[in-house]
Amino acid sequence: MYKYAAPKNFYALAGTLVPWLAGITVVLLVTGLYLGLFVAPPDYQQGETVRIMFVHVPAAWMSMFIYVLMAGAGAMVLSWQVKLAEVLASVCAPIGASFTLLALASGSLWGKPMWGTWWAWDARLTSELILFFLYLGVMALRASIDDPRRAARACAILALVGVVNIPIIHFSVEWWNTLHQPASVSKLGKPTIHIDILIPLLVMLAAFQTFFFTVVLMRMRNDILERERETQWVSEAVKRA
Repeated sequence: MYKYAAPKNFYALAGTLVPWLAGITVVLLVTGLYLGLFVAPPDYQQGETVRIMFVHVPAAWMSMFIYVLMAGAGAMVLSWQVKLAEVLASVCAPIGASFTLLALASGSLWGKPMWGTWWAWDARLTSELILFFLYLGVMALRASIDDPRRAARACAILALVGVVNIPIIHFSVEWWNTLHQPASVSKLGKPTIHIDILIPLLVMLAAFQTFFFTVVLMRMRNDILERERETQWVSEAVKRA
């Protein structure tokens, strides 16, 4: 596995994986949407609006997962100065911001019929909004520093500082009196969500994850070409393309 830490080898590996991941994403997404929109029953309280959860919940999960991944890559940058970790941390920020924005927008659409308002300064919503601003902060900091290595280190520090917000998001519904419903899938023991809703929800989560890995590998390949553009192997790869 160590050989794939080299940008040249990772570029080739990513090129092989992307078509497979893209195909799996399409299959999972179509399956999940079909199950969520046409098979899953309406909720006895929320009615048909419960179907928003099949987008909102996976997007919220991914917003936190990607940030933790970005912070972990940042830790590798600070500890071992791994080039691929710099690339990974760089490409994660805009993707994570997109998932976070989707979670906020879908949550707002869900909140209007449930709470009677598009937005409430609820603990879960507010901490998720802070996560969005953290992503934007990492992106802005990276864009403001010309040297990629210095930018990577600065962004790594900011990402690691901001990671404290992740447990706040996750446990906010338990720590404070909040409008947001408590955990129903990730509870220890038996989930409190019906199997007919749980299955499409998990399928959509898998679809969002494979979509993320597809996009992140594509963006990493582009970033590697930009960083290694002066090397011979990139010149040969461009000629073959």
